[in-house]
Amino acid sequence: MLLWINGPFGGGKTQTAYEIQRRLPGSVVCDPEHAGFGLRRMMPPELRGNFQDLRSWRQGVVEVLDLALTRHDGVVIVPMTVTDSDYFAQTVGRLRELGHDVRHFTLLAERETVLKRLRERGFGHLLQFVAGKKSGLGRESWAVGQLDHCLERLREPEFAEHLWTDHSTVPKTADRIAVLAGLTLRPNRESALRTRLRQARVGVRHIRFD
Repeated sequence: MLLWINGPFGGGKTQTAYEIQRRLPGSVVCDPEHAGFGLRRMMPPELRGNFQDLRSWRQGVVEVLDLALTRHDGVVIVPMTVTDSDYFAQTVGRLRELGHDVRHFTLLAERETVLKRLRERGFGHLLQFVAGKKSGLGRESWAVGQLDHCLERLREPEFAEHLWTDHSTVPKTADRIAVLAGLTLRPNRESALRTRLRQARVGVRHIRFD
């Protein structure tokens, strides 16, 4: 089974993916962003755009996930924002055509909720402390610029199943996905402090500088 976790940038996809992986034995996280940023780095700076526009990225994602689903004995979890209908068909749709059990979920939240999460992501708090309250979104400006488009597109029926997360913690969102996918997660026995520290480590590991 493949769990594709969609949603706006800063919507909690990666944190939710790693929460499920932590509590679901045998599961793995396969992040298509790694391939995308690798392709971007191969190109001259003036040609670097949205890596999803590259056919090689879409085809490569399908090829790698097809291999993982065929050879790996466990659930594969993919945290990836996809809002273009054609690109969605060429990735999620294509994997389904190949016979894989793909469960797609979109994490949604109100605009202000996502903006708050973007401010807190990565070095947001540190930047706010050092350079002033309004500077925390500096590294996330691209994500902010895409936010309204993402929220509008991802509410469409084709991107269901929709899960609203404004008043849900990451562990609770993971629990909801597991129930809907027919999976059983290990009980969450982490303390609130340990959860925050672990999520901070996940956030730092996924900071992008290009």
